[in-house]
Order: sequence, then C-alpha cells, then structure tokens
Amino acid sequence: MLAGLALYSYPANAIEPAPLWGSLTGRVMDSGGVPQMGATVMLYNRFERFVARAITSERGTFVFDSLLPDVYSLRVNLASFVPALKRDIAVQPGMRSFLAINLTTLLSSVELVYMTPGQYAVMSEDWKWILRGSQATRPVLRIIPGIDISDPKQTARAGTLFRDTHGVLKLSTGDSGMLANAGNQADLGTAFALATSVFGSHQVSLSGNVGYASHAGSPTAGFRTSFSRDIAGSSPEVNVTMRQVFLPTRIGGALLSGQASNIPALQTLAVTFVDRRQLNDEVMVEFGSSLESVSFLNRLNFLSPFVRLRLGSVDTGALELAYSSGAAPTELLRSEDANETELQHDITTLSLFPRVSLRGGTAHVQRTQNFEVGYRRKLGNRTVSVSGYKEATSNATVNASVPVDYFGGGELLPDLATSASVFNAGRLNRMGYTAAISEAFANYLNVTLAYGYSGGLRMARHELMSTDADEVRGLFRRSWRHSLTARVSGTAPRAGTRYIASYQVTDYNSLNPVHLALTQRANFEPGVNFYLRQPIPGFAGMFPGRLEATAEMRNLLGQGYITLSTPGGQRLLLVQSPRAFRGGVSLIF
Repeated sequence: MLAGLALYSYPANAIEPAPLWGSLTGRVMDSGGVPQMGATVMLYNRFERFVARAITSERGTFVFDSLLPDVYSLRVNLASFVPALKRDIAVQPGMRSFLAINLTTLLSSVELVYMTPGQYAVMSEDWKWILRGSQATRPVLRIIPGIDISDPKQTARAGTLFRDTHGVLKLSTGDSGMLANAGNQADLGTAFALATSVFGSHQVSLSGNVGYASHAGSPTAGFRTSFSRDIAGSSPEVNVTMRQVFLPTRIGGALLSGQASNIPALQTLAVTFVDRRQLNDEVMVEFGSSLESVSFLNRLNFLSPFVRLRLGSVDTGALELAYSSGAAPTELLRSEDANETELQHDITTLSLFPRVSLRGGTAHVQRTQNFEVGYRRKLGNRTVSVSGYKEATSNATVNASVPVDYFGGGELLPDLATSASVFNAGRLNRMGYTAAISEAFANYLNVTLAYGYSGGLRMARHELMSTDADEVRGLFRRSWRHSLTARVSGTAPRAGTRYIASYQVTDYNSLNPVHLALTQRANFEPGVNFYLRQPIPGFAGMFPGRLEATAEMRNLLGQGYITLSTPGGQRLLLVQSPRAFRGGVSLIF
C-alpha cells in the first residue's frame, strides 16, 4: 500500500505548473536603520513605462506581486531625502527579489537580494536591516562578496566560475517580433540561446539559428556570441555574428549563366561593440559601432557607428538625441513586447540578414544615415512623446512580386521570408515626424494613438513601356503622407496572454518604408498587425522551464501594394510591407 501511495503522489507533484509570475518587495529605512513610512515607490519596465505605485507601510515595507518576468527599474521618493534609483532589477518566475533601500540626505542607495519562495522569513529578521542600514556596519557584510544574506547557509562565492545559467530553445517559422522590418529574415528554423555569468560580473551568451528559407528554397544558418561586463556606471558589450544562406533555386540562369556549380552564398560577419553608461540619474549615453562584411558575388565591408543620448528622466521629461549610420543598430532596438528577454532578442537579431539587393548584376547593401530627436514625458498613467528624424538611404530596397528574370539578369534577389523579390529602388532622402500618446490601465492594458507625417515614394505613372529596371527606378517620386495609428497592448489577467494589435490608416498609394525609430519606444507599421505570446502550462514535469507559443500576423489586409502594368499584360507589384503569418514555440529555462 505504501508503494501505491508513493506512485500516486509522484504525478500529483509532477503536474504542478511552473510559476509564471515573480514578485518584488523591499524595505525603506534611513541611515540609522529606522523604517520610513509613507515613501512613494514607483516601478517601471525596461522601456521606462510606469507599471505600478506603492506606499510603504509603518514598517517601511512594500510589495509588488504578480509581475511578469522582465527587467524593471524602481524609484523611491520621500520628503527630506535624496531619491533612490535602482535599474536592471531582474524578476524571474517563482522568485522574489528583495530591495534594501537606504535613504540619506546626501547619497541614497539600493541593494538587491534574490530569494526563492522559501526565503521570505528575512522580513522579520530586523537585526540584518539594522546592520545593512548603518553606514558604520555595512562594510562588515561585504567582507565576503557573493554571500546572500537572505540565507545564512548560503556558501556560494562571487568567484564561482559559472552562475545564473539560463537559455531559450525555439522552434520558429520566422516570427521576429517588432524588428521584422530591420532586414531580411529566415523563414523556418530551430533557434537556441544560452547565457551564463562568469565570475559574477561577466556575462557570456551563445545563440544559433539553423533553418530553411522555404520561399527561397535554401538552408540558412547563423551563430552569435556575446560578451558583456557590468561595472560601475558602464555596461560594455561585444557581439560577433555570423550568418549564411544559399540562394540557388530562384536566382535564375540569367544571372549565373547556368553555372550551377558556382552558385554563390550570402555570407555575413559582423563584430559589434556597444557601451551603455549611466553618467548620473539624469544622463545616459549608449554608443557603439559595428564592423560588417557581406559576401555575395563580391565582398562589401563597412562600418556602422551609432549613439543615443538621453537627458533627464521620463518623469520630468526626457530628451533623446540619436544618430546611426549604415545598418540598423539592433542593439538599440527592442521589441515593444516588454517581456522579450535578452536571449530572445539575440535570436531575433541573428535571423535578420542585411538588406542586400542586386543592381546590374552587382550586390549592394542598404545603408541609412539617420539623425533623430525625441521627447517623452510621463503624466500619471499617461505618456506623451514626440520625435522627428531625417534620414538618407542608399540602395533602398522594396519588395517586388515579379518573376526573378523579368528584368533580365542581375536586378532581383529572392526575399528570404516571402515569395517576393528584393528590388533596388536607388536613393531615398526623407524626413518624418511622429506624435504619440499612450495610456496605461493597471498592468494589463495599454492604449496608444499616434500621428505621423513622413516622406515616401509615389509612382509617376503605373504603366511600364519596357522591361528595363531603370525605367521603374525613374518613375519614383518623393511624396508626403499622413498616418494615424491605433495600438492596443497588454496582458490577459487570467491566461497570461501578451498581445499587441495595431491598425494604421494612411494613403496606401505610395511606398513609405518603415522607419526604425531610435527615440520612440514603438515602430508603427502599416495595415492590421497582431503579435501574441501565450504561456503554455507544463505537462507532467516534462520541461524544466516554461513554454511559450508565439504568433505573428502582419498586414492582414494586404495594404500598400502598388500595381504596375507591363507591356506583356502582366502585373508587377511593389510592396511596402508583405503580408505574413508566422509563429513558433519557445522553451525558456
């Protein structure tokens, strides 16, 4: 009978789903260890959007429960004290992050302790907080770094070689979040990412993506290695990214003259350095550069520097200035989905190939020089932002639905993600402005309305007289158009479904390539778009982490398709944003 009870009890424990939420709690004291009641604690997500507010109790404590796993920032204000600010607070499923906040009249501080669910007793051990709150005794607790005071039995040292190892395994059909317009992307693949800390302050990650671009009829592969270090006021990072894709089936004999044995591969190698420095609470600068080599028919080498400066805070008004040249700086671009982890961002970046096109049988890479300025301010639960940009793009690309040999050899290159081809539209100089207002309702709903006025391309006529690609390029005319975008995002309270839905109303008779904003926290895309992330409960303990399913539907109504008639009675379509349906399943551990 005991054996039967043992067998019965095992599945009961095994089917318990892994927790999907984390929590953040803390205690606010002065330099003498006296709890401070009535302090205002403000919580923000990684995009500095307001999440929640709390007021400390008579014991100086506060709690934020049911937080989505992500990186948060926290600010504590109390009259007569210097405000305390803590960034990069990682909230993990099933874990409570504890903050010991010490307010002074000269230099306030915040210390972070991670606790598992069984370590909450630390709240009642006041002797530790007296020691931690006292300036005279605080160094005593730092004699042995790496000791977690929430558990006196903890013996781990900061010198441990590997700690905090975590990863992502993803089966995908090319969903790339909000970075879909940053470059070409693979269509189907198995991606992975693994990260660990080395000796405490060093972070090393490795990600890879091996797949099959079904529309291009070719295999793809890519690998990315990142190294970063957290030091006082600075977070330097180095990334090395390698990608390769074969394009044999749709290049056409016109380009290669039937020499199948010499079919080229698109290969890229990029080394990127980026540093983020918090000079003080009001000034932050992010800068870096990417050295990239693209090999396809010929070899192209180029340097892409970028920088972004933020002055002020979003509470009182933040002014941001940004500059980039060359490839899109994905290190400064984040998905609007605030729950996207660093590893998922690495996988997304890895799948984005540079925008390569052909012109006269020669390969060219799209390069953009972008100057941008933006301003954001939070007014309660409402955030107001305005931004403007001026950019010059060489070898600008648009998608074209036309047989790959229509213009003869060397003018069209297959797109990796769709059945269309990539067409070199030449040079595009334009400006644009965006104003947006966003309203947050609790933690579950965010509504945004945005107005834009930007430059694009309009066709002088819609009839072609020949099959010469230069004729099409000669028909492009610069134009201006207005746009109005409505966007809803948030998290379903019970199911935990995270969603982004948007619709943009504009003049779809012109091509207006999406501008990848460096100062706005969202890129507003044309047409009807949906992006979903759904946590999946574990199945009888089969998986050590948690499962998530993703779905991505872009431009569902197929808006922004410009039709040109050809001398042979065919139709040539120029597409601003191809309609796409993608999805995947991720295992996060």
